[in-house]
Amino acid sequence: MAHVTFKGNPMTLLGNEVKVGDQAPDFTVLANDLSEVTLADSKGKVRLISVVPSIDTGVCDAQTRRFNEEASKVENVEVLTISVDLPFAQKRWCAANGLENVKTYSDHRDLSFAEAYGVHLKELRLLARAVFVVDSHDKITYVEYVSEGTNHPDYEKAIEAVKAAL
Repeated sequence: MAHVTFKGNPMTLLGNEVKVGDQAPDFTVLANDLSEVTLADSKGKVRLISVVPSIDTGVCDAQTRRFNEEASKVENVEVLTISVDLPFAQKRWCAANGLENVKTYSDHRDLSFAEAYGVHLKELRLLARAVFVVDSHDKITYVEYVSEGTNHPDYEKAIEAVKAAL
């Protein structure tokens, strides 16, 4: 398993670590309207899955904006931002920041995504910061478990992986 810290404190990651070349595990998260969303809902597209501890923090805000801005320049790519924030809070954040096309999803109900991708921070019941790229055939082509939860992911490498997966 990946080793991560949060504010310097070692964390226990629960779930199944995924690797490049793996078939992307399915999951069920909630959209802002409380409807269920699965990996299959974006089948046939390249998916950049941006995982954040909480949308209401500076690094998570920057990560969400950056990936959505970069991906909007590339056709046939969908960005999924996943956290355990409640869907209502995610919807409010998007509205307050004028981001109508950002797709935020909540894993708060049963941590389906967290367990499937190995990003459940046991001590905090948050998601570890991570980035996954899934190609149009549901293969994982890029994985980054960010080693310190308050650090930014490698935006350039993730965007390169998205373009390479097209």
